[in-house]
Amino acid sequence: MSTSVAIVSGGSGGIGAATCRALAAAGHHVLVGYGGNAGAAEEVAASLDGTGADAGAGGEACHLDVTDEASVAAAVARATELGSLAVVVNNAGIADDDLLLRLDAERFDRTVEVNLRGAFLLSKAAVRPMLRNRGGRIINVASVVALRGNTGQTAYAASKAGLIGFSKSLAREVARKAITVNVVAPGFVATAMTAQLDDAARQALTEMAPTGKPVPAEEVAAAIAFLASPAAASITGAVLPVDGGAGM
Repeated sequence: MSTSVAIVSGGSGGIGAATCRALAAAGHHVLVGYGGNAGAAEEVAASLDGTGADAGAGGEACHLDVTDEASVAAAVARATELGSLAVVVNNAGIADDDLLLRLDAERFDRTVEVNLRGAFLLSKAAVRPMLRNRGGRIINVASVVALRGNTGQTAYAASKAGLIGFSKSLAREVARKAITVNVVAPGFVATAMTAQLDDAARQALTEMAPTGKPVPAEEVAAAIAFLASPAAASITGAVLPVDGGAGM
């Protein structure tokens, strides 16, 4: 039986690391995609070979710069060397927040390049082997901000809202081929990226949710793992909020 392989972009920390662990626990060999932090990705990959009740299917760090077509192609080629590419999680993302009048075009373009174009490149590269395998799962990580907006996040919200439209359209294109495409939209999650925000911004994002607390990365990962599972075969084109009610 062919090894089931999953690729997680931005897999070295926060939501990505939790997702790698959840997918390995579900039986996938996970490529922990990283753009710059090889050490962190290696640590995550090493944690995927558990024992006993925590046993995982293992994994490896994989350089994956989602802005570089050659890097994306190499990661997908590595997945197909290892087995059948079954799951792709487009999690790599950046947030370069500022009020519109202080946000220049270069910073806006960079945000869209990573958050939206990167998902386009990796999804496009992954669809062909998934078609050969007669099935697959693509899960894209957006944000509650894509659904409701947020002051100072025009670039980030635009990139994540675009990701939702991209996902729904791709879901229609590949549905008859047993490939599902879904979106998870987290609320405020305490990660290295959100740690760069000032205290006031973090507090404002936390208070968006009726629960009044950050979302654990493990809960986002659990939602992703469900959408990647056989139990979610009839779910496609969906946006699953994991946000403590912030998107209501």
